[in-house]
Amino acid sequence: MKEIPVTVGICAYNEEGNIERSIRSVYQQKYENVSVSEVIVISSGSTDGTDEIVRGMLDEYPNLRFIPQEKREGKNSAINLLLDKKSTEIVILLNADNTLCDESTISNLVRPFFNDKVGIVGGRPIPTNTKDTLAGFASNMLWTLHHRVSLLHPKIGELVAFRDIGTRLPMKSQSDEDLLRMNLERKGYQSIYAPDAIIRNRGPETLRDFIKQRTRVNIGERYMKREFDYDIPTWDKGLLFSAVLDSLRDLGFHPIKISLTVAMEMYARMKASSYVRSDKGDMGVWDPVSSTKKL
Repeated sequence: MKEIPVTVGICAYNEEGNIERSIRSVYQQKYENVSVSEVIVISSGSTDGTDEIVRGMLDEYPNLRFIPQEKREGKNSAINLLLDKKSTEIVILLNADNTLCDESTISNLVRPFFNDKVGIVGGRPIPTNTKDTLAGFASNMLWTLHHRVSLLHPKIGELVAFRDIGTRLPMKSQSDEDLLRMNLERKGYQSIYAPDAIIRNRGPETLRDFIKQRTRVNIGERYMKREFDYDIPTWDKGLLFSAVLDSLRDLGFHPIKISLTVAMEMYARMKASSYVRSDKGDMGVWDPVSSTKKL
């Protein structure tokens, strides 16, 4: 079977604590029918040691490329620059604060592209947070629900691979994976969930940060609905109800923590809906949630 050439893109802003680990996790992969033509790091106006760390790794990895942006203009701007500079049709987006979980993650993520009808594939994020605290439990529940919903109706996020069909993202929007998916689906391509393509991420460590992050994400999804009439699977009540029941098998029965997590998510969704109704504008450049940077 032939190999599929891919570009791995890593978008970063002030990720000195994570960027080296993220890059090395790509080079620690064992590839099956996949060849990584290049790894491109886009650093958007970083003011910490991110740029120096990446530059220090360039001699170690010949196909590692570094493209700094002088000004931080948001993730969509960084993705557009990546798409303009890459050399392959298939692109993998890896967040700088995430790491690939095992040696087969990229191969498992890319394998569906041997079917020419597949346009975008999403992996499975698993948080490193403990379940002992409410914030940690909430992060684990969130990504367990994401997994369970995706098994029924793919929800693409955190780790994605996609075909570049010329889509470029609006600068004023914070949605990226959903916009890419929408454009591919409207061109007739399929969206696939690859649960064996696993990455590690970090959820918020405080309740304040959890609500802040969830409100921001939900604002982007509500603007997707308003601007493009595009439905996000995790807003489907039927899918969510089924996913919650299935998630109990993974998380165990913790009625207080589950109830409080649901209440926080509902509050974040109400805040997001109110924000969009007030037409305050999507957040193309967002305030980072600092407690998610301790992978």
